[in-house]
Amino acid sequence: MVKQVNAAHILVKTEKEAKDLKEEILKGKSFADVAKKHSSCPSGKKGGDLGWFGKGQMVASFENAAFNANKGDLVGPVKTEFGWHLILVKDQK
Repeated sequence: MVKQVNAAHILVKTEKEAKDLKEEILKGKSFADVAKKHSSCPSGKKGGDLGWFGKGQMVASFENAAFNANKGDLVGPVKTEFGWHLILVKDQK
C-alpha cells in the first residue's frame, strides 16, 4: 500500500490549458521546464516539485489522483479549488 508519494505538479487556470500542456509533455517536453514556464504555483520555480507527502496533506481530489496513479504516471487534468493540475508521480513508498 502506498503511504507516501513524491510528485511534481503544474497549476493552471483552465482545463484546456492543462490539456494543451499535457500534450506538450507527452510529445517530449520536459515536465520541469513546462512547470517553470506555466505553473501559477510557487513550486513552479522548482519545476513543480512538491517533494514527499502523505495522505491528508493535499486537497482530496489532488491526493486521490496522486495516490491512485503509478510511479512515472502523468495524471490530469485534476480540478481543485486552486485550478487545474497536471501531476507527475515521481516515486512512491
